[in-house]
Formats: sequence, structure tokens, C-alpha cells
Amino acid sequence: MAKKLSPMCSRCGVLVCRPEIKVDETPPIETAPVFCPMKLMPDVIDDAMSEYKDDGVKEFARQASIQEFECYEQTPEGKRAKNTRIEETIQLAKKCGFKKLGLAFCAGLPKEASLLTDILENNGFEVVSARCKVGAVPKETIGIRPEQKIRGPRNWESMCNPISQAKIMNAEKVDLAILLGLCVGHDTLFLKYCRVPVTVLAAKDRVTGHSPLAPLYSSYYSRLMSKPRGKENGR
Repeated sequence: MAKKLSPMCSRCGVLVCRPEIKVDETPPIETAPVFCPMKLMPDVIDDAMSEYKDDGVKEFARQASIQEFECYEQTPEGKRAKNTRIEETIQLAKKCGFKKLGLAFCAGLPKEASLLTDILENNGFEVVSARCKVGAVPKETIGIRPEQKIRGPRNWESMCNPISQAKIMNAEKVDLAILLGLCVGHDTLFLKYCRVPVTVLAAKDRVTGHSPLAPLYSSYYSRLMSKPRGKENGR
């Protein structure tokens, strides 16, 4: 039985979705590889495009695209980026007319959360914030054993509570929620339960100072590429 093809854009070298052509030309989709989603799933893409018919969605997408454009500047040396992600978040929020921003942050980043709150308020926004430990619920509630607690088996340890963080943002009806450093998995639950628009300012990475892509640009890359023992040859 032939293996079912699935989209694999990360293996594509053709890039028909980003062609170097003139505005009145048509992307040569026929030259795309067999695993291109434009060949495999045209109905899915058509369905996705129908969402942009909603005026609110279309306008948000338009402003996001303008924001992307404005993050570059032309200099005598060529095009370069000019805005940090914090600046872009502020600029996009203003473009969209957002007034009330939510900040869902990791308990390990209190100084960063406080500084960001100051920055957002100084730029005219109302800020609602929720720390990941909100609720003060013991980790035993979700089945964590004493020896699995970071602070040790004899100490109280509050569970991270991203669902409560998300529901606080929903209840406050913030215009935009900002994720700041939630752990892997906790961010997943926040995104699942949050019902307002969300952007990620920083992703948790304790080793790299919250720069998750750093290992792809360093010698750490070779360590990540090493296969676990017992996995060679299908074992």
C-alpha cells in the first residue's frame, strides 16, 4: 500500500507559494512537489480563504500584513529590520484600535511582566495580567507525586494554571492576549481555552534565555540531531 502523502513544506525547495514573478503573472503551481498542500489540499485552502470574507478577520489580516511591511526599512546598505517584537505588538494593537490588553505570564518572569506592563500602560493601553500560579492549586490536584515537585517533596508547590489564565482573559474580554514565557504544554492549554486573539511575545526556554531557535544556529544543533539509542534501523 502506498504511503499517504501529507503536506511537507519544510522539505520544499521550489517555493511556488513565494514566487519571484511580476504582479500580473501566476504562480506556477504545476511545478510544486507532490507533497505541496496546494496540490494535496486545495479544498482546505479554499475553505480557509473563505474565512477572510469576514470583515473583522479580513481587516485584522490586512493590518498584520501592513505591520509586517513596516518592520523593514530601506537604507543605503539595503533592506533591514527595524522593530522589536514588543514594538510590533504595540504598533499592531494601535492599528487595530485595541484598548485592553491581557498579559498571561510565567511566574518565573515577574520582572519582565512588570516592565512590560509599564511599557504597555505608558503607550496608552489598559492591562489585565494573570500569573501562571493563579488559584494557588497544589500540584497534587493533577496527580503530581511528591518526588516530582521542583521545590522538593516536603514543600507546597502550586500547579501552573493556564486554563484559569485563559478564562480570566475571556472574562475580562481583552482585545488581545499576550503570552509571556509559558512552559511547553502550559502554553498549549492556554491557546486551547483562550477565546480572544492571542500573540506570543516570548516562548519559554530555560537554557537559552528564552530564545528557542538558538540551538539551531549553534553547535548545540549536533546534539539535537543525535538519534536516541535503540532507534537506529527501526529498533
